[in-house]
Amino acid sequence: MLTPEEILKEYWGYDAFRPLQREIIASVMADRDTLALLPTGGGKSICYQVPALMRDGCCLVISPLIALMQDQVGRLQELNIPAAALHSGMGHTEVKQILEDAVNGRYKLLYVSPERLHTYVFEDYLYQMDLNLIAIDEAHCVSQWGHDFRPDYLRIAELKELFRNTPMLALTATATIDMQQDIAIQLKLNNPHFYKQSFARNNIFYAVYYSENKNADTINDINECSIVYCRSRKQTESVGRYLRQKDISSAVYHAGMSKDDRMAAQEQWMTNAASVMVATTAFGMGIDKPDVRTVIHYDAPEHLEAWYQEAGRAGRDGQRSFAGTLYNSTDIKRLEESTSLQYPPEAYLRLVYQGVAEYLQIPTGTEPYKYYPFDITDFCHKFDLQLTQTIYAMRLLEREGLWTMTEAVYLPSTVQFTTDRSVLDNIGASHPELHYIIVGLLRMYNTIFHYPTHIREFAVARRLRMKHERIISALQTMHSMGLLEYNAQGEGPQLFFHHRRVDSSHLIIDMNRITLLKQRHEQRTQKMLNFLYNKEVCREKFVLSYFGEAEATDCGHCDICRSKKAAPQPAATLKQQLFRHLTEGTHTLAAILTTHTDADKQQLTQIVRSLIDEGIAEMTTTGIIRFRNNK
Repeated sequence: MLTPEEILKEYWGYDAFRPLQREIIASVMADRDTLALLPTGGGKSICYQVPALMRDGCCLVISPLIALMQDQVGRLQELNIPAAALHSGMGHTEVKQILEDAVNGRYKLLYVSPERLHTYVFEDYLYQMDLNLIAIDEAHCVSQWGHDFRPDYLRIAELKELFRNTPMLALTATATIDMQQDIAIQLKLNNPHFYKQSFARNNIFYAVYYSENKNADTINDINECSIVYCRSRKQTESVGRYLRQKDISSAVYHAGMSKDDRMAAQEQWMTNAASVMVATTAFGMGIDKPDVRTVIHYDAPEHLEAWYQEAGRAGRDGQRSFAGTLYNSTDIKRLEESTSLQYPPEAYLRLVYQGVAEYLQIPTGTEPYKYYPFDITDFCHKFDLQLTQTIYAMRLLEREGLWTMTEAVYLPSTVQFTTDRSVLDNIGASHPELHYIIVGLLRMYNTIFHYPTHIREFAVARRLRMKHERIISALQTMHSMGLLEYNAQGEGPQLFFHHRRVDSSHLIIDMNRITLLKQRHEQRTQKMLNFLYNKEVCREKFVLSYFGEAEATDCGHCDICRSKKAAPQPAATLKQQLFRHLTEGTHTLAAILTTHTDADKQQLTQIVRSLIDEGIAEMTTTGIIRFRNNK
């Protein structure tokens, strides 16, 4: 049997493991339940992929991130490692074929979204599988007190009853001490071995500062390959336009774009054709780009877990990097009001539930475990509901175990012939055009008789010299005739119902539990506000303490540590310097701050604000500061 190092070298080309990877693999290979905390970029996937290749059987990987599953399966297949994924939106025939192949030992890794675990078809095949490892990615989702709890994760522990001798590996990048203990309890890990890499990132310079002109401050901070995180799709578009106007090559990425546009933007950034990616927070999961020099939070994140994961995408190559966070009064107000927005009253929850059932036309008493395409924007428009509040209401109902909201996922078209070859051969007499298309499909896709095969309708049309629309119409016709099963491509979120549909007045909602979640949200939000306001405690020490590293020392390279090293100037001196700037001409606040040390920037910002409050100076809509008599 090959050693872990030999497998790492053969398939991935690396000579050595990253910190703790080897120890985690050894724990799994000794059949021990294992809980591992590796920060963003720590190489969690290697910890289960290498053991999967060392043993007979298949590794079952449970992950909530569909895009990441698809990405990892694609990479494994490129390495000639047999792998497949089961997630929402896949056709019944395709799912059954993958499960049959898994039972027959054709895969080394099978990725499954958590809601798939408890569908009838999966359970029918599960007990026949030869599993050598059960890996739970994003394991913090099992903690009911975490920021991303998923009820589907609670049932993962049931796998322990079926596979008593199969080790379980739980992996996450961010979890507080309480959450770590909760993960072990909820998964029923048996005397787990615990591995935790320090959350310290010695090569990242952290900085947080108040900004009245975020666009200008963003330009000042970005350097080489960068990511700028925004909270909304609209904001990413706006910032992207601004950067391009300043001749900074940038790409934009958010869920509202088509798959082709997102992939094109990602390719631009990955190949450095665009130096800056302006994106919503979903971007970055599973993106293997080690040379990101700068990550900017254009808007303050909601909690420290999200901030740490996103900031940690900088400097994965170990080189000096920068993670900056901008905030202003709008961010503060948003955070302060987030609790009331994200935890609407019970009556609103029932209203949303009833509306969803009516929108999807689900009668009372309908059986559970079904997927429904769901466009939340269209839903809110038709039922006259506020979008943001409705999203949070649906997430709360998801945490109650009523449904699972899946991310937007691209599903390529699949075709599988479901009739005998003799029937297809004889179809030409009555349907010559269909016979012509059948022959073309058989020549282009040699697996189309055996299992659902991905096809491209445009490629088929081009090959057969027919119109694209005619090919689609013919496939639909043959599907209705029972000749084949055709699942047309699609892209969009879905809703997976876990329960038998009831009238909203009879819906059981645990408001006591929701109240406790609300309190915990308030605590996390307050921690984030404290982090933004903090002017005394080392940034890294603050974060490490939050994640349970109580013995942390000052990092020496964040904005707080640097400000302590530099003696601040007296306020009177700074005020004189500011007056000199303003009398010499017009300046933006960002431009003025660049000429001062970190120790003086905050104080100088306060002086500018006081001058504006006193009516001595003013700030224009373009961020220019000037004396009121200099108009």
